[in-house]
Amino acid sequence: MTMSTADTFKEYVSHLFAGRRINARDLVLKAQDQGKPAAKLLKKIIWPAMEQIDKLYREDHISLLVKQMSERINRTVADQLQRFLAREPKTGQRMVITCGAGEISELGAQVMADLFEAQGWTVWFLGADVPSDEILQFIGKVDPDILCIYGVQPSGVAEVRKLIDMIRGVGVCEQMQVLVSGGVFNRAEGLDEEVKADLFAADIEEALETVRDHPVRVPRPDMPQPGRRRKRKQSAAQAAAIRKAKKVLQKP
Repeated sequence: MTMSTADTFKEYVSHLFAGRRINARDLVLKAQDQGKPAAKLLKKIIWPAMEQIDKLYREDHISLLVKQMSERINRTVADQLQRFLAREPKTGQRMVITCGAGEISELGAQVMADLFEAQGWTVWFLGADVPSDEILQFIGKVDPDILCIYGVQPSGVAEVRKLIDMIRGVGVCEQMQVLVSGGVFNRAEGLDEEVKADLFAADIEEALETVRDHPVRVPRPDMPQPGRRRKRKQSAAQAAAIRKAKKVLQKP
């Protein structure tokens, strides 16, 4: 009997938190064998599991041990799903992805890279902690359509703003759009506009849709645009993190 995606997710997360590596892997690969596309499993199982692990840890519902164990199993399964992705012909579109530090940020950026590649994009995944000047040099060489910055935490916001200012100030890749997603950008209303990003997406499905719906860069006005993103409820910890990010951003 084929399980629903919701039931698969529920059982998968229970395996993650219990550290049952083989069970988690076999469950997802069985779903893939039964006809669920690898792309759907990455979007509906791996990605939400990643977000749930992060949320539960930040709210002190799971320990650091459980967080790290779950993250590593989830990433292992994501690695195995990648080889089953159905691939569309190359489109000529190009993307560079960088991310914040930590397993959650690395996995989210990796899944983005995998799914955009499957849709025909050429993707360079730079990983975390790459200096802004090196990113600037690299995009100048490869001339991407999109620079995606994923999973930045509050302490990294000022560096994102610096990078975007450098890109626009130097005039490199003038038609390239900067997409921010995940991390503090998912929790801080309007922070994407403060760092002068062109696009924002809360998750991988929204990223795929946003990039498809905005193929050409349109410089945004300085005034915030109403309705550009959904309001999100904030915990006290999230609100404190957001205040910290904005304080860092305001430093000279």
